[in-house]
Amino acid sequence: MLEEKILNDFKDAMRQKDSIKVSTLSFLRGQFGYAALERKKDKLDDADCISVIKKLMKQHQDSIEQFTAGNRLDLAEKESKELVVLKGYLPAEMSQEELAGIVDEIVKASGAAGIKDMGKVMKEVLAKAGGAADGKLVSQLVKDRLLKA
Repeated sequence: MLEEKILNDFKDAMRQKDSIKVSTLSFLRGQFGYAALERKKDKLDDADCISVIKKLMKQHQDSIEQFTAGNRLDLAEKESKELVVLKGYLPAEMSQEELAGIVDEIVKASGAAGIKDMGKVMKEVLAKAGGAADGKLVSQLVKDRLLKA
């Protein structure tokens, strides 16, 4: 379980006095708790953990852009370090070619005829990719494929 691995890594980081990793994993564990409450579960499964991590990564990326634009490079650097810690818990991302194959397969199987079916196709592609796909890339591939159809 990903949640257990993160707990063990949190304990190790505390022993090693790695402040960035400790604060990042502590916050992440708190977000897991909130997500579990929202979903009315005792523990999150790996897919839920990955979605929480991806959400936090997006927030960190937005913060980095904002801090860089505001000339707060010290805060941008801290956010970047935290982002690296979070990335370590995600599965390796699929290549664009692998995703394009999945998109083609799902478009053919679902009989999607145009851009109006984008939501249905996106949902199935993301489910099949299982957290190993970048949402923006999937969106672009699906849009390109449906505009050709």
